Amino acid sequence: MAKACVICEKSSQMGGGYSNRVRATQFNPTGKRRRKPNLQWATLSSGGRIKICTRCLKASKHLSYKSKKGK
Repeated sequence: MAKACVICEKSSQMGGGYSNRVRATQFNPTGKRRRKPNLQWATLSSGGRIKICTRCLKASKHLSYKSKKGK
């Protein structure tokens, strides 16, 4: 299963970290968490299917995408 957008190569990122000063003053601070892209299945004009992020889907970039595998 794809974990990154095939077109723009957007993948997961770490976020939500705190500095040591915030950790010392807050009760039960939360740590980092992985933020994942919103990947959806899209059908190509050639009939194949790929997983792309919703930003590329909204911009209709999948309509002009040519598969590297030759499908």
